[in-house]
Amino acid sequence: MSDEEKFPPEKNLPAGYVPPKVWTWDQESGGTFASINRPIAGSTHDKELPVGKHPHQLYSLGTPNGVKVTIMFEELLELEYSDAEYDAWRIDIGKGDQFGSGFVEVNPNSKIPALLDHAPKGGGSPVRVFESGSILFYLAEKFGAFLSTDLRIRTETMNWLMWQMGSAPFLGGGFGHFYQYAPMKIEYAINRYAMEVKRQMDVLDKHLSGHEFLAGGEYSIADMAVWPWYGRLALGGAYGESGKFLEVEKYEHVQRWTKQIGGRPGAQRGSLVNRTEGKGAIAERHDASDFDNGAES
Repeated sequence: MSDEEKFPPEKNLPAGYVPPKVWTWDQESGGTFASINRPIAGSTHDKELPVGKHPHQLYSLGTPNGVKVTIMFEELLELEYSDAEYDAWRIDIGKGDQFGSGFVEVNPNSKIPALLDHAPKGGGSPVRVFESGSILFYLAEKFGAFLSTDLRIRTETMNWLMWQMGSAPFLGGGFGHFYQYAPMKIEYAINRYAMEVKRQMDVLDKHLSGHEFLAGGEYSIADMAVWPWYGRLALGGAYGESGKFLEVEKYEHVQRWTKQIGGRPGAQRGSLVNRTEGKGAIAERHDASDFDNGAES
């Protein structure tokens, strides 16, 4: 049976669509994020990154992936690790800041967040760290915080950190994209990803029914990684009406965990950084006093 017999073109979306033999990039077909995605790597323009006064220079945006790292910094500062001070510079992905030559040198993948540590352990030249999970792990190792040295707890922390890194693309790039941002509503795609997100929420809910935090009784980098994605969804703050669509209120243990972490000062402050909208939001963070001058709405 030919592909056309198995998949009649008139039933495709859009009707009549048949994949070409060789894919070519059409910048006009990418929907909401067409301007920030492309099939090639590298910089599009020369632009040096700013450098502030602190050892840690974070180049990011207040998305779930960016928030993971600013929460980590604020939690470290909450524990009075004074040498965890940081400058957080806003990378406007809508304007293509992630394709500047300086940013690409820190992260060749051109995605936020990216970190330059100018005071790494052992000294020497700055260390670049990219991918949010890698940054969390790097900071946990550097400061000896939020990652247990106990074999079992440490391994469980890493289990859930890796779970988040592998699962969130189904939530954001999959469900979130097709439910909220795609230029057309595709029933098959929405159903496929809604099923997967509900399965993920159920995985979390069942686990949290017997554990205060993801790695047991210890708040860790795993919670910091998962909360900005799944906690936001649980509170109905992601992708329009998706909370109602997915019946997120039914995941009672996720709801408990979400509110518990949301009550932490470090998580509250970290959630405000590199944002331009929302009460208390700050586009850049260079000092603790910046939170006193956040946006009013």
